[in-house]
Amino acid sequence: MAGNPRNGRPYRRLCAWLRAQRLPCARCGHNIGYELDAKHPLSFTVDHVVPLSKGGDLLDRDNARPMHRRCNSAKGNRTPAPPQPKPQRASRKW
Repeated sequence: MAGNPRNGRPYRRLCAWLRAQRLPCARCGHNIGYELDAKHPLSFTVDHVVPLSKGGDLLDRDNARPMHRRCNSAKGNRTPAPPQPKPQRASRKW
């Protein structure tokens, strides 16, 4: 019987790779407290761009990004919204 894949070496390597980059939060852009306790709201977590519940790959580096625990919880399993086109202004030149 297979265990939790987040306890395995490949996932820990992915977390260590992201942690070593010391990037800011992908959602809010503020610095992450990489040294904080894991339960702290501003601590580091791995966010998956395409959520695992929607078919995202757990170990894909292109699908992983750093986030605050609070930001990751607020995002939930939503995917990023597609960019909305800007409304065009009507010109007065007829």
